[in-house]
Amino acid sequence: MILGVESSCDESAVACFCPTAGLSHEYICSQLELHASYGGVVPDLASREHLENFFPLLERLRNELDFQQVQQIAVTRGPGLAACLAMGITLAKALALSLDLPLVGVNHLQGHAYSPFIPLHAADPSSFRVQLHSLLPHLGLIVSGGNTLLIRIDTSLRISILAETVDDAAGEAIDKGAKLLGLAYPGGPVIEKLARSGGPAGLEFPVSFPNPKDLRFSFSGLKTSLRYTLEKMDDATVEQELPNLCYAYQGAVVHQLIRKTRHVLSSGDWKSIGLSGGVSNNGLLRNHFEALGRKHKVPVLMAERKHTGDNASMIAFAAWMQPDYNLPDSREQSLTFDPSLRVDAAPTEHGSAVAK
Repeated sequence: MILGVESSCDESAVACFCPTAGLSHEYICSQLELHASYGGVVPDLASREHLENFFPLLERLRNELDFQQVQQIAVTRGPGLAACLAMGITLAKALALSLDLPLVGVNHLQGHAYSPFIPLHAADPSSFRVQLHSLLPHLGLIVSGGNTLLIRIDTSLRISILAETVDDAAGEAIDKGAKLLGLAYPGGPVIEKLARSGGPAGLEFPVSFPNPKDLRFSFSGLKTSLRYTLEKMDDATVEQELPNLCYAYQGAVVHQLIRKTRHVLSSGDWKSIGLSGGVSNNGLLRNHFEALGRKHKVPVLMAERKHTGDNASMIAFAAWMQPDYNLPDSREQSLTFDPSLRVDAAPTEHGSAVAK
């Protein structure tokens, strides 16, 4: 059994993964209400809350779990907020030292990359590895507040980047757009809800890099276009057109994500496609992604909604999935964090990582 610890941003989380039984003891303590009043995550407050929140989570684990079953500790080592990552790593080191267990640092983005495979394992743990290799190479779309990436997972489970954003991530663009519209943080769910009662209404926002062969994402121009559109409207018009603005803005984000994914999918011999990250909770994106898979006749794997955000379940699962994390037993307390860790970084001894 692997005990996962996650603290990369504003969620304190722990979870256990057993290769033969799947996930259990999945607990998350969210700071959403605390940061909502500031319109975004405040790093100092987030790290302080981790210090407060991990103790009740561990107490709950202690009451429900026999720690003698745990054979490894896995913790997020990056990317993320430095002070928050430090809290999780400090906790993981303490657990590893007190329980005399090996400790491994896991790439948070690799956790997202592998998370669409969690339901497959849950359905049949005994045949998971056989089914997994029938789905490789895998084309993954990771969309979150800080990252927008198209990735390849090859037959050896190594990850490479095919496309990434040159500026804002999709989730960041949605939150900034919501702020321009005067909506509450986090903006994604609010925009999605309002968009359901909206329509095109003559509104159209630009999509960056229209050439599908240009494998780059860009969302900063979309945000600027929204600002210019709003400047031409008075307050009453904005209020009246709010559902339509949300419909068009959300549609522009989803259109760019799907268009780039479609091009890569059409130009390769892919065995499956996957969707993960916080923005993958968006219903419109999920519907278009499923339709894309049906059109190209490839299996569609999507992270469960409870595993799309920051969670320890994907960290524990990734520690088992990625062969590079299954290193010789090491209890050395040398693990460090890396706030700017890339998804294609290769794990090395004691959880440090180097770019491929």
